[in-house]
Amino acid sequence: MTLRSMDQLRQQAQGAQSLNIAFIGVVNGLFSALHQLQRADTQGLAQQAGMDAGYVQRWCDAAYAFGWLELDAEDQWQLSEDGDSMRPEAPGSRMATAVGSVLSAHMAERAAGLMRTGERPGEKVLAERETILPWFGLMLENNFRKTFEEKICPQVPIFAEVDARGGLAVDLGCGNGWYLRALARRCSNLRGLGLDGFDENIRQALEKARQEGLAERLQFAAGDIHAFTLPEPADLIAMNRALHHVWEKRGAIFEKLRAALQPQGAVVIWEPAWPDDHRHLREPALRGMAYQNLTEHVQGNHFLHPEEIASALQEAGMRPEIFPFGSDVIVVGRR
Repeated sequence: MTLRSMDQLRQQAQGAQSLNIAFIGVVNGLFSALHQLQRADTQGLAQQAGMDAGYVQRWCDAAYAFGWLELDAEDQWQLSEDGDSMRPEAPGSRMATAVGSVLSAHMAERAAGLMRTGERPGEKVLAERETILPWFGLMLENNFRKTFEEKICPQVPIFAEVDARGGLAVDLGCGNGWYLRALARRCSNLRGLGLDGFDENIRQALEKARQEGLAERLQFAAGDIHAFTLPEPADLIAMNRALHHVWEKRGAIFEKLRAALQPQGAVVIWEPAWPDDHRHLREPALRGMAYQNLTEHVQGNHFLHPEEIASALQEAGMRPEIFPFGSDVIVVGRR
């Protein structure tokens, strides 16, 4: 690679600043409030969003500078097309890029300090920024739901099989319930149970299932990968980008999952696919994975090779199948 010019570095820095400004607008409801108003002065926008007018004034100036807002002939603020796309409720919302950018910066700062001591404090670092955690589930939904609906679900046979027999699909660490909601919309006969350790995630999952008319088929409750009970044997147990968090205890966990399955059931693992050759990390699709693997180290984790996952499932008495999807992989372990 050639040496980056100072202009290139400045452009990259301004890109990060732009997403920081967008993040502030997302978590404080400023994009949504201005969409409702259509046009407003600073006081009107601050009142609508329930925010301090002094902060809103400075935010509006910065959001205008980076193109998230426009000014009309009467000096009233309006959303630009880019700004409108940051509304969390907008179709195809791009808010996940802003949340992810600020989360990445937080994790980089933590890694910079911890590298000196070798400490790995675990997943609690995700909850150290109170403005980020409530948006984590929606960030994952915006990043992955379309891929699941359009590519993974149609191409992995176990989903259609469970749907055909009206079986129970369980999502361990369900977050805001996006995976089961997407699955239920595509598979009209299956039932779903999502378990999560955060009360806020359960609240969001229940509310979104109700909004999408899926409350009768989907249930959500407290529980986690290490300690859960099911009302009946499951036809499918999903772990979405979660196995690397508990990899050191995979033997006991896979044994527990296998015991919780119907005779024809399966465990469905969705993970980033860590490449065998580090040289592949220069590929654009893998750069983000390389960065995230550093932040996973802070949490005590690391990304896995697909063959590692398949081998562990086989050792647990399940028949593995590997389905590559770009930089991700689905590994199905059939009982």
